[in-house]
Amino acid sequence: MRPSLQLGNTAEIVIHVDEGMCPAFDGIVVHRVYSTWSMAHHMELAARKVLAPHLEAGEEGIGGHLSIDHLAPAVVGAAIRVRAEAVELTGDRLICEVTAWEGDTLLGRGRQTQRVLPIAALDRIIDRAARRVGVEGSDGP
Repeated sequence: MRPSLQLGNTAEIVIHVDEGMCPAFDGIVVHRVYSTWSMAHHMELAARKVLAPHLEAGEEGIGGHLSIDHLAPAVVGAAIRVRAEAVELTGDRLICEVTAWEGDTLLGRGRQTQRVLPIAALDRIIDRAARRVGVEGSDGP
């Protein structure tokens, strides 16, 4: 990681809730609101945006943990702002505090952890996982 990655670095994304972000089970939408799994995806994306500009050539990040408290609903059409902030840097790990907001309403909060590895090491990990299921592994980025 480059030294430009510091505690307090932030990234935000803004999305508008659409039908594809609603919770659906067996193809049936159960609520026309922002799903927890969509929030998880957007929190991961915001945290990635904190890390990505600070990766060295030959490094890549991999997610290791995500915890979310989904506190309030947002309906289809709502504008959501998802923010990630670097709150802990330890060795090869970055931990971000992640939040999701609709206006002044806190919809969700949590923590996301990424680990930074040499691309060659990550490729070996992915190849081992692929061999477990008998498929081709990674060719790298």
